[in-house]
Amino acid sequence: MASTLLLQSTMGFLRPSTTLSATRVAAAAGLRFSQTRRSMAMISTETQGAAETEEFRVFFKKDGNKISPWHDIPLKADGQTYNFITEIPKFTKAKMEVATKEAMNPISQDMKKGKLRYYHGPIFWNYGLLPQTWEDPNHEHPELKVKGDNDPVDVVEIGSVALTVGSVTPVKPLGVLAMIDDGELDWKIIAIAASDPLANELNDIADVEAKLPGVVSGIREWFRWYKTPDDKPINAFGFGERALAKADALKVIDETHAAWKGFMNGKTDGGKLWKA
Repeated sequence: MASTLLLQSTMGFLRPSTTLSATRVAAAAGLRFSQTRRSMAMISTETQGAAETEEFRVFFKKDGNKISPWHDIPLKADGQTYNFITEIPKFTKAKMEVATKEAMNPISQDMKKGKLRYYHGPIFWNYGLLPQTWEDPNHEHPELKVKGDNDPVDVVEIGSVALTVGSVTPVKPLGVLAMIDDGELDWKIIAIAASDPLANELNDIADVEAKLPGVVSGIREWFRWYKTPDDKPINAFGFGERALAKADALKVIDETHAAWKGFMNGKTDGGKLWKA
């Protein structure tokens, strides 16, 4: 798809020859990320159907053409931040998600047994995904011995602003929880919007624990219990239930980005998942 090629070429990594000076390489990188920001500013959303109905969809568009938020929006916003797509704004209950099996992957309200899904209480953080990532259900984690949940990687954004459904926000990853849901690995990246007033003070998960006590445990307990009103068991967490450090979060992002590439180029079977 043309939009995919445009975005990928914009984010393409340089392979500087030995004749390029460090200054020229840095300048080229700065230009590349400036172009990316301009490209992202051209992305808009378009809704179809009434909210809180089975028909409701949020489509993403660029230059008047529909694009996939999962496949066409680049993973990285710049050298240090990543593009976060909001599915569920903080303090809301409707279970919105990118429809990974629908053409162009619009955001829709999840359904179960013919009924629209809602959380039993509001979520206290912005919730969504990192584009161009995939938790591969064919791959077993070597330590946790569970496979991926077949979705893009989830993000819990802990900033002060309630973001809107379909917004694309540069975020700083700070740590990650290894949630195990019904026998599947479901990573939860903990991040903060780069524009948040606290962003400069939070650089790793230890900073979150020190400056925002209770946030990490709150996230863990919310996701541990949120399915129990539907008579589902509580969710478990790997690695002694610890929130792992930023370095571990970046490793998860890199691994799931590589898995997404394998799905897109046909090396890994994605089943019914949609791709152009």
